[in-house]
Amino acid sequence: MKSKVLLASLCLLVGMQAMGCAADKKGWEETPPAGEIVLPQEPELPQEEAPDVPVEPDIPAAPDAPPLVPIQPGTPVETPDTLISSTVNALQVRSGAGTKYAAVGSLDKSDMVMPLRKVGEWYEVYYKNSLGYVSGSYVRSVPFAKGGSIVERIIDEGKKQLGMPYVYGAPRYHWGNGKPNADFTGQSFDCSSYMQYIFKRGANVNLAMTSREQSLQGVYVARKDIRRGDLLFFTNATRYDKTGVERIGHVALYLGDNIILHTASDHAVIEPISAQRSAYYITARRLVD
Repeated sequence: MKSKVLLASLCLLVGMQAMGCAADKKGWEETPPAGEIVLPQEPELPQEEAPDVPVEPDIPAAPDAPPLVPIQPGTPVETPDTLISSTVNALQVRSGAGTKYAAVGSLDKSDMVMPLRKVGEWYEVYYKNSLGYVSGSYVRSVPFAKGGSIVERIIDEGKKQLGMPYVYGAPRYHWGNGKPNADFTGQSFDCSSYMQYIFKRGANVNLAMTSREQSLQGVYVARKDIRRGDLLFFTNATRYDKTGVERIGHVALYLGDNIILHTASDHAVIEPISAQRSAYYITARRLVD
């Protein structure tokens, strides 16, 4: 009798172990080997959009953290739009990289231009749809987060014309419908002809012929929501007391960080929005993304 009980207990114990092994085996069969696990990849953010993650001072970094994977050749990297800004008034823009070359224009303090390359201690820049040179001793770099590709093409067209003279009522690039104006020379602009020119050249967008008509195009953008590539509209001293669309007397392209591209009273320029112009602000419109 004892032998039968002992035999039954032994069989029961063996059966439980077999079930456990089977369960363990089933568990391993449902989990693929570590080398075959494919984790979902998080989309890589551009550098300027990467969030800043604070590091707790009392938590040491992992000692065996894997090294960063280097960027492979040919991988596109989003870089900011970097301009150079004059740190002095009347900075000469010269025809060559040196003071012996003739001045072709000048930059006021905080005016900006696009550098193309460094030539010794000088920067080669776009100026009056040609090449100019400014001393590297009197400029600083100013980076801007880029917009969409169409926006950047429009801005690039504007940069090439920096320094071009302002002339009230300058010939339009086209007649508001894309039909070329035979009298257009490209040697001068006013604010609305400048915007019309760069939008057509950069994005094939037909802007109307005056700033008042242009203020009715695109979609309205609240002042708190303006972004790179939006058109900003302002009044001026002669139109301040008018009403409706007739108050508008100036248009500029917003680049970000309170900086605009436009024609001022003397020439095409990139500069900060002054306190006076800010007080004259009327509205903003978006025509491209």
